[in-house]
Amino acid sequence: MVDIKYMMKMVKKIFNSYNEQLVYEGEYSNGKKLLGKEYDKYGELIFEGEYLNGEKWKGKGIEYNNEKEIIFEGEY
Repeated sequence: MVDIKYMMKMVKKIFNSYNEQLVYEGEYSNGKKLLGKEYDKYGELIFEGEYLNGEKWKGKGIEYNNEKEIIFEGEY
């Protein structure tokens, strides 16, 4: 008998409870981040890419500075 587990993906947005700024939006599965965008406390995009095993910035991604310029693009 083959046991097949279904992994449900969902899109989730997380907001800072202090100032209600968006801090993350992207795919989640089994309570872990998969692929998304991360924002700083001011709502500025600082990273977009993969999160392997729910860990921050693992896999392919792009990191941005305060001027929205790419400062790194590649594997983390």
